[in-house]
Amino acid sequence: MASWQLPAAVLGGAAVGCGGFLLIREALPAVPALGPALRRLHEPVAVATPVGGPLSGLARRIRVPQRDLTLLGRTREQYLLSLLLSALIGLATPPVAGFIFAAAGITLPVAIPVAASLVCAVLFMFVAHRDVLDKAAAARAEFVRAVCTYLDLVALQLAAAHGPVQALEQAATVCDGWVFQRIREALLRAQLQMRFPWAELRLMSEEIGVAELGDVGAIMQSSGAEGAQVQQTLREQADSLRDQIRTNDLAKAESITSRLDIPGAALVFVLVLFVLYPFMTRI
Repeated sequence: MASWQLPAAVLGGAAVGCGGFLLIREALPAVPALGPALRRLHEPVAVATPVGGPLSGLARRIRVPQRDLTLLGRTREQYLLSLLLSALIGLATPPVAGFIFAAAGITLPVAIPVAASLVCAVLFMFVAHRDVLDKAAAARAEFVRAVCTYLDLVALQLAAAHGPVQALEQAATVCDGWVFQRIREALLRAQLQMRFPWAELRLMSEEIGVAELGDVGAIMQSSGAEGAQVQQTLREQADSLRDQIRTNDLAKAESITSRLDIPGAALVFVLVLFVLYPFMTRI
């Protein structure tokens, strides 16, 4: 056994064991922390960077998808920690594989595991980053769909002779789900900080990158400040959002259908080869 294989196997096993411990720890239910919950209620910024944390300096120097993290309810430190763990797993995978090959009697040059470790570390970090972006895109699409329902509910509350503030609050209590839970938290922050709820909704829309929620705040601001009748405007905005969602879904379906043409054409080509093969062998 080469001199580098035993330390590499020990470091790889330690990294894998640390990663498994962290995964099990995150999967277990934890007691909700009172301090972060109170900070979310009393601070306009939903995500705060803890002072003196081990990753706080690195978090200030690296550009992170802040809106996506705020939408997913994650902090900058959690995002950087996920990238670091992914890189460590990528670094540990080739040495572990090299140890398995060495146990099987296959000796590899030292340059191959080292280069593979660097490549895997970068690849795993990119996969972790793309996972955050994909989850944020799916959550943002779900948020927009929920905003359509919220618009209709607010219009119904206004039609029932409720005021604009009460209409926003009552409509948010009708449905469950994480989107309406976030809206209720924003309205509660506005109530505790003595702010208008539509201002809080517009601020929240800027933080999470959902402009449709800011449109709700703009429409209700005209109702609260000028006393305008906005029921019809809310319904028209909901219909417009549904048309936009329908158009996007049709575009995605057409894109997926066009990609399916490639394997279909390849399958036809293979079938043609099977049919023509006997005739070609006789020539």
